[in-house]
Amino acid sequence: MTNARTRTRFAPSPTGFIHLGNIRSALYPWAFARSTGGDFILRIEDTDLERSTQAAVDVIIEGMAWLGLDHDEGPFYQMQRMDRYKAVLAEMQAQGLVYPCYMSVAELDALRERQMAAKEKPRYDGTWRPEPGKTLPAVPEGVQPVLRFKNPVGGVVAWDDKVKGRIEIRNDELDDLVIARPDGTPTYNFCVVVDDIDMAITHVIRGDDHVNNTPRQINIFRALGKEPPVYAHLPTVLNEQGEKMSKRNGAKPVTQYRDEGYLPDAMVNYLARLGWSHGDDEIFSRAQFLEWFDLDHLGRSAAQFDEAKLRWVNAQHLKAMADDQLAPLVAAQLAKRGITADERLPAICGLFKDRCDTTVALADWSAAFYAPVTASEADRAQHITDAVRPAITSLAEKLAGVAAWDKPSIAAAIKEVLAQHGLKMPALAMPVRVLVMGTPQTPSLDAVLALFSPDTVQERLRNA
Repeated sequence: MTNARTRTRFAPSPTGFIHLGNIRSALYPWAFARSTGGDFILRIEDTDLERSTQAAVDVIIEGMAWLGLDHDEGPFYQMQRMDRYKAVLAEMQAQGLVYPCYMSVAELDALRERQMAAKEKPRYDGTWRPEPGKTLPAVPEGVQPVLRFKNPVGGVVAWDDKVKGRIEIRNDELDDLVIARPDGTPTYNFCVVVDDIDMAITHVIRGDDHVNNTPRQINIFRALGKEPPVYAHLPTVLNEQGEKMSKRNGAKPVTQYRDEGYLPDAMVNYLARLGWSHGDDEIFSRAQFLEWFDLDHLGRSAAQFDEAKLRWVNAQHLKAMADDQLAPLVAAQLAKRGITADERLPAICGLFKDRCDTTVALADWSAAFYAPVTASEADRAQHITDAVRPAITSLAEKLAGVAAWDKPSIAAAIKEVLAQHGLKMPALAMPVRVLVMGTPQTPSLDAVLALFSPDTVQERLRNA
């Protein structure tokens, strides 16, 4: 299978919102498919009817679309494939690969209790497994059986995991897996194998919480006459407290990062480094990531999420982004506040982006150009003093008479007022910033004022 066209998959269960720990399990198979010219398949494992919701499916698709993790096929839904699973189950029954088991839940619980009391591994003991010369118990009346897979006896099941290395499990440690419930619906481990066969999956890249499922799935592959795919089991992503990232432990939906002003390429960059590396490279583009990505540099130890590091990575991408590409993202943030931007926004982004780590922070600065500002009482008291008000009035008069509203003309007007009143730049610039921008700290004053309309500057300077 490794010589075939690469086909990877992401197969989430829609039982809750998708967080960064989940989406990393989509990023790597997507990247591997893209870097090898293969296909990436989206599969929704929705057999948990009580917990699966369409809302969760929508968030999965929305989050992947925002991050640019486009799929080539799907989404496929397991619940829509039940006829296929049942057909394969019937074939396996006909070949003697599965058998009905009538052991009740109460009997199974009692068996496990006896095994644990005897310090044995709790496992099904094969009571209903047919063997040559074995007499099975009488079939109880009115009991619907489960179907169990006849796991091989003796030997080992082994695979070379692309993250964990060689893994070998003795078949005697595996009991006969239930692959169909009493009502005939197939179970997870069976459905996964049928899906991977039908979709010709070559590489399964998933979280290491699936390692225990892998030997069972490999045995089902081989019983069906197929070789299993290549496996790579990714270490867990931990939250900032060192716990497994989960909704219960405070993880946020992926889409919340979009709303908080993070950039998709920055998220891809940051997530890529949570378990994979390319030398010491910290900041890279999506194109570089896809050029560099392989399965040989996946990390073996758990990665820990760090929001401060994510903000830093986002800031680097924000600074590197072209102003005209950044402007629509900032305009969307402004629109949430009821503010409509205009053609000045790319230049505003260019002036302020070095001070920001998210598009929300950039929108905070940009809003001053489109909506009224209110400086704090403390800033007004500190900077707008009786001593400086005459200079502010002079500046307003000078600016009203400039021939062109541009940075050089504004700079010349400021220079004349400073000379006229015997002031140094900070003594005038900081109060003007407080009046015009609502804060004493901004980029160069002439560059800031040039992006305002002359009328707005005059109106705000009159508030001195």
